[in-house]
Amino acid sequence: MPRESLYWFVVFYIFAYILQDVEMRNIHAPYESPASQCGYLSCHPTKPNMLNVHLIAHTHDDVGWLKTVDQYYYGSETNIQKAGVQYIIDSVVDALLKDPEKRFIYVESAYFFKWWREQTSVVQESVQKLVKEGRLEFIGGAWSMNDEATTHYQSIIDQFSWGLRRLNDTFGECGRPRVGWQIDPFGHSREMASIFAQMGFDGMFFGRLDYQDKDERLMTKNAEMIWHGSANLGKTSDLFTGALYNNYQAPEGFCFDILCTDDPIIDGKHSPDNNVKERVDAFLDYAKTQSKYYRTNNVIITMGGDFTYQAAQVYYKNLDKLIRYSNARQVNGSNINLIYSTPSCYLKSLHESGITWPTKSDDFFPYASDPHAYWTGYFTSRPTLKRYERDGNHFLQVCKQLSAMAPNKSPEFEAHLTFLRETLGIMQHHDAITGTEKQKVALDYAKRMSVGVRACAANTRNVLNQLSVKSETSSRTSEPRADYLLDFKICPLLNITSCPVSESNDRFALTLYNPLAHFTDEYVRVPVSHYNYKVIDNNGAAMNIQILPVPHSVMKIKKKILKAEYELVFFATNLPPMGYRTYYIEKWNSSENFARPNVSPKKTSSLTVIGNEHIKLGFDTNGFLSEVTADGLTQIISQEFLYYEGAKGNNEEFLNRSSGAYIFRPNQNKIHFVATQVDIEVYRGEIVQEVRQKFNDWISQVVRVYRAKSYAEFEWLVGPIPINDNVGKEVITRFTSGIESAGTFYTDSNGREMIKRRRNQRDTWNLKLNEEVSGNYYPVTTKIALEDGTARMAILTDRAQGGSSLQDGAIELMVHRRLLHDDAFGVGEALNETEQGEGLIARGKHFFSFGQSGNRSGISLKATERIAQLENMLPAWQFFSNMKSYNSEEWLTSFKNIGISLALPKPVHLLTLEPWHQNQLLVRFEHIMEKGEDVLYSRPVQINVKSVLSSFDIDDMRETTLDGNAWLNETERLQFVPDSEQEVYNSYATFSRSAKAIHLLSAAKPLLGVKYYDEALPSGQLGAESNRIKRAAYTERPELHKDDQAPGSMAADFTLKSGSDHQQYTIELSPMQIRTFVVTLSHV
Repeated sequence: MPRESLYWFVVFYIFAYILQDVEMRNIHAPYESPASQCGYLSCHPTKPNMLNVHLIAHTHDDVGWLKTVDQYYYGSETNIQKAGVQYIIDSVVDALLKDPEKRFIYVESAYFFKWWREQTSVVQESVQKLVKEGRLEFIGGAWSMNDEATTHYQSIIDQFSWGLRRLNDTFGECGRPRVGWQIDPFGHSREMASIFAQMGFDGMFFGRLDYQDKDERLMTKNAEMIWHGSANLGKTSDLFTGALYNNYQAPEGFCFDILCTDDPIIDGKHSPDNNVKERVDAFLDYAKTQSKYYRTNNVIITMGGDFTYQAAQVYYKNLDKLIRYSNARQVNGSNINLIYSTPSCYLKSLHESGITWPTKSDDFFPYASDPHAYWTGYFTSRPTLKRYERDGNHFLQVCKQLSAMAPNKSPEFEAHLTFLRETLGIMQHHDAITGTEKQKVALDYAKRMSVGVRACAANTRNVLNQLSVKSETSSRTSEPRADYLLDFKICPLLNITSCPVSESNDRFALTLYNPLAHFTDEYVRVPVSHYNYKVIDNNGAAMNIQILPVPHSVMKIKKKILKAEYELVFFATNLPPMGYRTYYIEKWNSSENFARPNVSPKKTSSLTVIGNEHIKLGFDTNGFLSEVTADGLTQIISQEFLYYEGAKGNNEEFLNRSSGAYIFRPNQNKIHFVATQVDIEVYRGEIVQEVRQKFNDWISQVVRVYRAKSYAEFEWLVGPIPINDNVGKEVITRFTSGIESAGTFYTDSNGREMIKRRRNQRDTWNLKLNEEVSGNYYPVTTKIALEDGTARMAILTDRAQGGSSLQDGAIELMVHRRLLHDDAFGVGEALNETEQGEGLIARGKHFFSFGQSGNRSGISLKATERIAQLENMLPAWQFFSNMKSYNSEEWLTSFKNIGISLALPKPVHLLTLEPWHQNQLLVRFEHIMEKGEDVLYSRPVQINVKSVLSSFDIDDMRETTLDGNAWLNETERLQFVPDSEQEVYNSYATFSRSAKAIHLLSAAKPLLGVKYYDEALPSGQLGAESNRIKRAAYTERPELHKDDQAPGSMAADFTLKSGSDHQQYTIELSPMQIRTFVVTLSHV
């Protein structure tokens, strides 16, 4: 090689080596030319003093709904729905390449990257060019457009992180969305706004909101606002948010897609069908009408819908004509300017307008599309799928952590982990976890989950064998990966007390992996076939155990074909942070019945009481819960199961709406009792005390209090719900207390901050309520609570459910639904889940907390609930191994246990630890308390990341946005200015001609062109075209962003000391704050 060439080669190599630590993206990320004109730089110019109409060419591609994910992608099953995503992207790319003026946005990363993998390098290069020039823009960017009511924040963040990483790795900065696009979810959570803001997004647009709320906002020009996403995080959680005028479909008569029947623009000069004038007149009239309800001289009009643009040239050809003929009128005095645009370009125009904006501090739940259609049924629909998703997220976190900790990483690790990541991303879709898909699609989702869990189980098995087997043990055995020493099997049917390893083997090991970064204690239940067992811990000590029979109702489940008749219960203490402890379990060969469980004698004249020093529950002679004692308080509290009959009708008018997968509509709001007498069995032991209740042949429950827990566990089993009377039923559990809650209760927002709810009231408009039950239901992802000045009661859930407080002191949660009629919102079938020909059985848990609402010694009840919520959502994962080849002594000397070296304080959660790019980890820490929830635990906390993760050889650490794909110190967001406090509430109010009646926008899917219901509402009830009377400003404003932290904000007990060389790794977390870092490991 010539000397000059060698010189330049060395210079280039050194430069590339330096850049690998500077660039955040994968080294394979595309090079970006300085001439890239993506994002805000790519926007077509608007015209001052004109109404600028931003036309958004888009498609909304459900990641499963009426068809499965693959059926939608490949375009099969056209008899169900004519939809093929691969053709959409093919067609759009071809159209964009032909004309640099055109724009298109794409949202669903799950579909895009399925398509991307199939393309040639030539096509990929062309798409790279489109993205760099801003002609193809990604909006949202998550793996799917997630639901906002039933999803947990951990899963939302994960699926955004993965989608955005794939975009970042593939397209660099030009692939990074700046705007959220939640156009189809059925209501919107405050936490979702906070998540968008923390990911660095500038704004978000959505389609669906309550019809009354929408009318109010349009009339007062408040449809675009600054949304305060958090009561704890201040302005960093604020997000500019806009409600679209038209949901997300094209204006009536202007859906030019091949799926629609609207006329094209016919511009033949001599054609008798020439319709240019009338079409342009109609469109410009529509744009002017829409502009009346918004504050600036810019309006956004969506030109697309569900699975549109399969033949993009058809849509684009008509849009070209619409733009050309509309703008041609400007020479004759028209002040309307049409442009191809994107949501980010529209947001840029709003920002440049320089005006102030209204604010919002609550959320957009519940969503009603008409007076009798409250979309609150999906909060509970398909309860077993909702629980399966939560289990999948649990195992995903375990798989991520163990894959990151692996001493030696197998080549297939990343593929296995990626499959489960992407499966969980699909599960967050607003027609997946919601339960609003067709039955066969729900089965496909469950199948994907099963495959994903099995794939990641190969990772966990590999890593646990690497970590557990002592070197001398491995030296005595061969090392091929197909012959692991320990099985480390997972048992997916533990919820029905079934596990082949523990049921079929006399000797087995149970490994408890703790995914939390603090020590935990856990009560463990193991299915076994007999009652004579011993359990040995990792130090060789025998454990205290208790044996209980499997409940009769569980034994009756048809799939319960294995032979476990008992559950072995023991108390596992000090499970190491992000580590594991293994227990050796062996059947005794003894004829003695010392561990055989016995039912306590029934009481017929006094209370049956179970409990411990923290909480006691009393049951009356009819078998119902009747009183609770905790924190020195004794209060009459009852719990019972009831059901609503689902309304049934022809759906042809609002009053005849049926209850279905989407909406909850009880027949006449009447509630039905399931039992007046409950059969009970009582089991008492040193570890747990249980009352087993049988309400009827299809509802049973086990109420248990563990020895050291301050709350009670209610494990319910419901189903098969009978329908032999041809009546659908919606089953609830209701806890009734004497707490004087004054119509107020609290529900969580996606598992994080609590939001105050008021019965029969909305914070931002005067509510007219026609459905008093369903209209008061809210999503409960993890917790619902109420309190007065003395007492507090809270219920923690193990999955998303709908809940409410319909009377003071009472909490109800819907646990299961089985309906016989469709609600006519698109899914086209009744929510009638079956298994082996019978109605589906659902089993789950509620965790009941009660005590003093204030002046409580020690940790506050709210803080206790937070910790319990975390520990019950991410308990120790159970791995089972056959111990046929090892007796207890050999097991003790052959295997080891591990954990990270330093535990986090209780208020801090290690939300994420996962392998990221090569030699990188993605790490998130979060403060799980809100301000003021606890005197001690709600203070800011300092930790040292390097000390916490001392088992890793950390070379560097840099903070990112919440999603982990952009450096935090390089991220700037558009800032919007709120209206002043003195701003008159409706200073922008629109007053127009009176209308006798108005027609509501149809909410039924699929959404293509605009449709209105035939039925009209009287103008006195509602109407954006009806007269309005000015009213006073809403005076009760939530107190947000106040720096009300108690003095001495850093608790010394929570500060992790470290040497001076570690100071760069010390971080501080304030209440509810999440901080995300990319940690670079030393090269090995």
